[in-house]
Amino acid sequence: MSTTLAKPAEMADRKWYVIDAAGKPLGRVAAKAAVILRGKNKTTFTPNVDCGDHVIIINCDQAVLTGKKMEKKFHRTHSGWIGGLKETKYRILMQEKPETAMRVAVRGMMPRNTVCKDSLKRLHIYADANYEQQAQKPIVLE
Repeated sequence: MSTTLAKPAEMADRKWYVIDAAGKPLGRVAAKAAVILRGKNKTTFTPNVDCGDHVIIINCDQAVLTGKKMEKKFHRTHSGWIGGLKETKYRILMQEKPETAMRVAVRGMMPRNTVCKDSLKRLHIYADANYEQQAQKPIVLE
């Protein structure tokens, strides 16, 4: 039995997918996007090669957080300086910057290496239903 290993040159034909986050849990949408960005849905998946596709997530402002996460969960950033910790409740983050909340969720489900950095360049997030990539004829995922 032989193992097929993908080469970066073979990954030239990437597909485009659209995921609608309206009324769906934030984490479930992020998990689905991370699988497609990583390329784990393909038979030619290779862990050290960036073999994923492009993902467009629309209606991020209508994504839901289950339970009491809107009040109890925080988005934390640190500047690196003493006292540089900033905390934002997800209720405020989802009102002001829902794209950031989705990007943080997707990034948390990706590996911490250069494959993640290259994969996240193919992630396009929009707060409403309008997006710019209609010319690529993306496939709508349910």
